[in-house]
Amino acid sequence: MLKGKILSYKTALKATTVAGLAAVMLSTGIPSYVHNSFAEAVKIDAPQVASFANVVDAVSPAVVSVSVQSNVQDTANDDSNFSFNFGGRGFDELPDDHPLKRFFREFGGPDGERRGERFRRGPGGKHHLRPTAQGSGFFISEDGYLVTNNHVVSDGEAFTVVMNDGTELDAKLVGKDSRTDLAVLKVDAGNRKFTYVQFADDSKVRVGDWVVAVGNPFGLGGTVTAGIISARGRDIGSGPYDDYLQVDAAVNRGNSGGPTFNLNGEVVGINTAIFSPSGGNVGIAFAIPASVAKDVVADLMKDGQVSRGWLGVEIQPVNKDIAESLGLSEASGALVTRPQEDSPGLKAGIQKGDVITAVNGETVKDPRDLARRIGAIAPGSKVEVSLWREGKAQSVTVELGSLPSDQKQASAEDAQKPADDTTSAEKSLAALGLTVAPADDGKGVTIVSVDPDSDAADKGLKQGEKITSVNNKEVTSADDVTKIINQAAKDGRKKALFQIETQNGNRFTALSIDQG
Repeated sequence: MLKGKILSYKTALKATTVAGLAAVMLSTGIPSYVHNSFAEAVKIDAPQVASFANVVDAVSPAVVSVSVQSNVQDTANDDSNFSFNFGGRGFDELPDDHPLKRFFREFGGPDGERRGERFRRGPGGKHHLRPTAQGSGFFISEDGYLVTNNHVVSDGEAFTVVMNDGTELDAKLVGKDSRTDLAVLKVDAGNRKFTYVQFADDSKVRVGDWVVAVGNPFGLGGTVTAGIISARGRDIGSGPYDDYLQVDAAVNRGNSGGPTFNLNGEVVGINTAIFSPSGGNVGIAFAIPASVAKDVVADLMKDGQVSRGWLGVEIQPVNKDIAESLGLSEASGALVTRPQEDSPGLKAGIQKGDVITAVNGETVKDPRDLARRIGAIAPGSKVEVSLWREGKAQSVTVELGSLPSDQKQASAEDAQKPADDTTSAEKSLAALGLTVAPADDGKGVTIVSVDPDSDAADKGLKQGEKITSVNNKEVTSADDVTKIINQAAKDGRKKALFQIETQNGNRFTALSIDQG
């Protein structure tokens, strides 16, 4: 009985204790040692990635937008017979609600008097300058000399540069060079000193190096893109001095003339062209190397033009077939197709068919390499030109002339047009797949027909072209051609070198002579 009372007391005491604790919790809240639980925000300790911000901050004040204005004649007042005609009716005869008339009213039309007009006329019909081009440029001196592309400013009459802070300043043209597509402008702004940049030593530039392009694409103003050097020494067919850096940084219309920097803030190249089937950036841009730009810019700042040495010979590459026909061990050098009249090369004794293999002992790789080497030497300098002639190496000394501004390095003289009709003197050269006839001027033989399955057709010979020499020996008949190639075959040659004359100039082509 006593034991049961004790158990009842303990049970009651335990219940009282639990109830008391509950009362305390209700009256004071959760005890301080109890906490809410929350998940932490995501945070990753990533490796530091190189930033271009420091380079951009340093060079941006030196990069400008270039605006070009030109005086363009109003087509409404010119002497041409061009007129707009829509479905047999003139523009003025279209209904007012016609879509084309609404378009021209809004954006400018044939009469050039509406909003967005293409031409603007001042009092008395005088023409005003209008914007015609936009590009980029950069200062290379604190007193206001800046570099851009020739194609940006070539047709301009007034030039304005816009700084990265929005300041607009007038500039004047100091000089331009179409062969390298470079130009120099000068801004006169009193005692103001401009932030400027310098050219890098691009011989140290490697494929894969980071670069930053700064410019004015689509007229948007200062824009920065980054990429790498994709290739060196690119020839894009723009001229004899092609030696471009290829970069994959985004470059678009308006970037022309803008700089490409290395991570030291030095100019490694000047953006000048893009490969773009679509008209926009596809990651292939070309920049003039700093080494080329530096020398040209220095000449333009000093004299307003570039002085280049002039050899005065037409040249073409030496391919494997031509090398074999001439007995050269490798396909390199520049093959002379014709020395120009009164040129330094002609006076020194350089002949058509010669292969120029070196200048001053430095090997010539190809015609482009020769053009660059000669162009880099001052006019009046004497140079030793190494030649391969008739299977032997020899050399001549040439005193270089000065390449005139309107003179092409390898100009082509108009050739005589071959007769349209054939003559009874036609003769087949079956082994070559050619039928020829004596040329009307007595110099060479005219190609009357080409077998489409022949080596001559594969090498691009066409009806109407003229063969003037074979293995550097002049020919005037099919018999002359036959005798020369027979002799070449006896000498163990498998190819003969044919000089082809067209309306566009001369070229050499090696044809197989061991057929049939």
